[in-house]
Amino acid sequence: MKLLQNLGSYLLFIKSLFINREKFRIYIKLTLEECISLGVGSVFIIGVVSLFLGAVTVIQTAANLAGPFVPKFIIGTIVRDMTILEMAPTLTCLILAGKVGSAIAGGIGTMRITEQIDALEVMGINSASYLALPKIIACVITFPMLVVMAGYLTIFSGQVIGVHVAQVVSDADFTYGLRSGFRDMNVVVTIIKSFVFGYLISSISAYYGYMTSGGALEVGESITKALTTSCLSLLAADYLVAELFI
Repeated sequence: MKLLQNLGSYLLFIKSLFINREKFRIYIKLTLEECISLGVGSVFIIGVVSLFLGAVTVIQTAANLAGPFVPKFIIGTIVRDMTILEMAPTLTCLILAGKVGSAIAGGIGTMRITEQIDALEVMGINSASYLALPKIIACVITFPMLVVMAGYLTIFSGQVIGVHVAQVVSDADFTYGLRSGFRDMNVVVTIIKSFVFGYLISSISAYYGYMTSGGALEVGESITKALTTSCLSLLAADYLVAELFI
């Protein structure tokens, strides 16, 4: 019953984002600011994690495929498919759920308990739309870019470590593995996942932050609920998108 109540409240919150909105030009400025804050501000952590993921993946894959009858180019194929289908979209967005989601829920929740949202309502501003909609749009725009960057860095790091550092595969074999049996649809699925994940993380975090009531302790609880729900929703959506398109 509690789940249905939260779902209904969330849907009503999403509906309120599109009622009595401010002028379009105001949202352009706010969205650009959120793109810089949420998207560009996450480039460093996503870059570092992606580089290490690529290095670890190629080393562990090579160790588990060691054998005279296993062609070396399979290492490149496995790293490519793991990166494009799961590591780039899912792991990247799980990290962003922690960084971006907590920032959204904490920021809006703090505005709620300090009565800044009430002040916006008094001025006749749709506070839900004004605060949440630019963040949601910014995440939907920037998450696919971050996922593409993460995928490239993961594969690049895997090739550099596998060929030049660990020397578990030759450059020609790794490159051949990357190209062997490549499916364009996998990239399309990854982009679709990043759009869906960006929407879920931002909207769920904004919802829990907006519904915060009480004091500083409740802000922390809202962040925890936002992260937990975002991660569970992300994993469920990951399965549904894979089932639909793959």
